[in-house]
Amino acid sequence: MAHDTDINGLSINKDARAMIARARDEGVETVWDRLAAQQPQCGYCAMGVSCRNCAMGPCRIDPFGEGPQKGVCGADADVIVARNLGRTIAAGASAHSDHGRDILEVFAELAEGKTSGYEIRDKDKLRALAGEWGIATEGREAFEIARDLAAAMMEDFGTRKSSLGFAARVPSQRIERWAELGITPRGIDRENVEMLHRTHMGVDNDYVNTLLHCLRTSLSDGWGGSMVATELSDVMFGTPKPVPSRVNLGALRPESVNIALHGHNPLLSDVIVQAAADPELVQLAKTKGAEGINLVGLCCTGNELQMRKGLPMAGNHLMQELVLLTGALDAMVVDYQCIMPAVTDVAKCFHTDVISTADKAKFTGATHISFDPRRGLEIGKEIVRRGVEAYGNRNPDRVRIPDETVEMMAGFSVEAILGALGGTPEPLVDAIKAGKIRGAVGVVGCNNPKIQQDYGHVMLTRRLIENDILVVVTGCSAIANGKAGQMMPKAAEMAGPGLREVCQALGIPPVLHMGSCVDNTRILVLAAALAKHLGVDICQLPLAGAAPEWYSEKAVSIGAYVVASGIYTVLGVQPPIFGSRNVVKLLAQDLDDVVGAKFAVEADPERAALLIRRHIEAKRKALGLEFRDV
Repeated sequence: MAHDTDINGLSINKDARAMIARARDEGVETVWDRLAAQQPQCGYCAMGVSCRNCAMGPCRIDPFGEGPQKGVCGADADVIVARNLGRTIAAGASAHSDHGRDILEVFAELAEGKTSGYEIRDKDKLRALAGEWGIATEGREAFEIARDLAAAMMEDFGTRKSSLGFAARVPSQRIERWAELGITPRGIDRENVEMLHRTHMGVDNDYVNTLLHCLRTSLSDGWGGSMVATELSDVMFGTPKPVPSRVNLGALRPESVNIALHGHNPLLSDVIVQAAADPELVQLAKTKGAEGINLVGLCCTGNELQMRKGLPMAGNHLMQELVLLTGALDAMVVDYQCIMPAVTDVAKCFHTDVISTADKAKFTGATHISFDPRRGLEIGKEIVRRGVEAYGNRNPDRVRIPDETVEMMAGFSVEAILGALGGTPEPLVDAIKAGKIRGAVGVVGCNNPKIQQDYGHVMLTRRLIENDILVVVTGCSAIANGKAGQMMPKAAEMAGPGLREVCQALGIPPVLHMGSCVDNTRILVLAAALAKHLGVDICQLPLAGAAPEWYSEKAVSIGAYVVASGIYTVLGVQPPIFGSRNVVKLLAQDLDDVVGAKFAVEADPERAALLIRRHIEAKRKALGLEFRDV
């Protein structure tokens, strides 16, 4: 294994560095070792000019003009880069939307009374959603309304509609722009299938046309599948409200059975929380010598529970191997997305039982327990029991839990934010007009081992709040900012004077945890509500998005739907498009004239913060608001 890189350069977090050091001492391979072993990575792939879409290839284009300029079929760099980007977006949008479909299918079964461990916890939101979708609520029982809402939402996954059901949330100016461009999303599955069709050899060979459909496909995610997942999760598990929580590997307890919930779908994890409180299982843990059962979160499954229940978080994406290295984790329960196959290899070095639960996401070396919502609570208890049994195999001499936890606050749904403002966006609008809040930025996305873990998220956020820019976060970014102490009300002291005043008056942090990756739709909903309140398009607002450490196809889809919705977005990791100057020019420049927003790529979070500040001041000036040169 390659160990040339200084550990301090791999992560800004003490707990991560301690576990990386342990991995090196014990010869356990981690994601950073595997990245080093892959060097040098393929330059053609990094620039997006390799193609393996048919058996005449694989082909590659020389981006410097000295080698082949066309693939066997005749596709040039523009076509190949656009095709590859389209397939990436289709994969990311499909992942989020399939998550939404899973939630919807269980919601439909819940409405029929066929599930175990689930209930409708937010009946007010159910009725509000039904009203949006034109479903009668007066004098009707919740389950009756839920059946009709489930049936209506199922239609959005097909091909029979001209636009998605949540399109009514979008400002009319944005809807008109989408219609003019022909990118109004019609159906979630339809746009993804068409994207794959277009990128088959011999179909769409106009890179501009392909890229426009990239935007349409991503919109089917942001205003479709992901939004379905978020809204129905709120109905079934409760709409989040501000809740205190804790974060880092110190969330593990040496005296308890520790079970980590990892992945993205809250269907299983919610019933495991119920199962872990079962008196019989708690007593079983005590007979094994444990004080109790302790649940911790990883990635977005953890975020879902942290938002609603204050579940402590062990960490984000790059912590999933490191939590195993503590020797204190008895079971890691996984569903799907962002779960490294390597976790089963690391678990073999300890006593941890890795338990997979989704039939679409099996892992070699894991124990598979197929999840069935009709037996949800029963299966949850079976999984917790396995964790308790594994505790008996723990070697206390190998337990190393490196740090005390950091306090953080989660639970800032759109409803919670508006509630803190008195039920209307008016106070937020007034603060923006007065310049106390210069604008707002969604800092979202993953960890990437090519970047010092969490540095991009934390430093970008810090520079923004120092300049009176409110930051909302989701996914791995939320966990990173929590570890940095930037997500408690007292963190308002880190903010500029205007933002500090607003946060202290409301008792909120300057960085608001809005949820998991699919919950980026909450940011869209809030942006749309502000735009409608002001009677403008989203692209006119002093808003921006950023993904400083992204790695996944889902993140590409997110970035595309945020830009297509009218929000300027800065990426911290270079996407594989730089083999085509025309594609780069369209996405980073010309798209501003098309959808009112564009992409920028800037790896340095200090420089990224400057780009965003200049953008926000330009938007303020265009609205006739106070201008401050940056």
